[in-house]
Amino acid sequence: LEFTLYFQKIQNSIEFYKRLKMPIKVTCIKLLAVLALTDSFLSVKLNDGVGKPSLKLSATQTKFNTANSSKIFEEAKGLMPGGVSSPVRAFKSVGGNPIVFDSVKGAYSFDVDGNKYIDYVGSWGPAIVGHANDEILSAVKATMDKGTSFGAPCALENQLAKMVIEAVPSVEMVRFTNSGTEACMGMLRLVRAYTNKQKIIKFNGCYHGHADSFLVQAGSGVATLGLPDSPGVPEGATASTLVAKYNDLESVEALLKTGGVAAVILEPVVGNSGFIPPVQGFLQGLRELCDKYEALLVFDEVMTGFRIAYGGAQSYFGVTPDVTTMGKVIGGGLPVGAYGGRKDIMEMVAPAGPMYQA
Repeated sequence: LEFTLYFQKIQNSIEFYKRLKMPIKVTCIKLLAVLALTDSFLSVKLNDGVGKPSLKLSATQTKFNTANSSKIFEEAKGLMPGGVSSPVRAFKSVGGNPIVFDSVKGAYSFDVDGNKYIDYVGSWGPAIVGHANDEILSAVKATMDKGTSFGAPCALENQLAKMVIEAVPSVEMVRFTNSGTEACMGMLRLVRAYTNKQKIIKFNGCYHGHADSFLVQAGSGVATLGLPDSPGVPEGATASTLVAKYNDLESVEALLKTGGVAAVILEPVVGNSGFIPPVQGFLQGLRELCDKYEALLVFDEVMTGFRIAYGGAQSYFGVTPDVTTMGKVIGGGLPVGAYGGRKDIMEMVAPAGPMYQA
């Protein structure tokens, strides 16, 4: 899709802005967002003419072809479950077949049929500076030239650790993992080891990866597919998982009163079952409840980290958890994750402490 936007003689167009009832910048963004969903070439022209602004649209329909995507996806269904490596990529919730990408650059994605898209997803967030950024590609190539895996410590681990610790308020020490799911698995074992308690509280619709203990009223693909749980998860794995209502402090305190709760774990802004921001006072209320009942507060910032603010949601809302989990955004989309927190908590992790995770 291509867009051309002409502004001519707009010095007298205050009347035009009033008619739109919104700033012109907002109007253009909304217009382009709508046009991006069409398969037309559009030219948008704003002209005040003789003092009376007008909006003129012209469109030329072009055929949208996805034959190669369909062919590749049909083959994939015989090679991988559902033809994908993650359920949400299968388009089950929106209908049709998924688009098979060939390449990406900047704000654009290109599929195997030669179609060009404005990409509002950004690899689900990690491509925060745009796809295939030249500076990033250069740095990755220089590192790859040294080898793809050492199986031993390297200086870049220290550098990345320092950056995460400097950025995220709650993190004094950090353990790197291969994914956000892995980070949440390590975090779960850590909070139980540190508190010597078994129960955890999560929230309806919040997703923390596909570990057994978290697949109770989860979001993401579980919510998309309408599955309340997953077959194969033993009852014992979820027996200590309690579920509270997001933005409802009373439901949290009722569960905390039962005793034995190691941690309250949540997405500070829910993004896996729709977009649900915290109401005023909710996150601070959780901090106070966790302190009152001697439970740890955990922010799963796999989605919010380095997006809502450089220091994550905890920086934006001014509420500091005890432990934080992070996803592949810290590696620009490469397979990496991390969990971190207060030093006294993190020193429980092997080999510094007895809680094993490798």
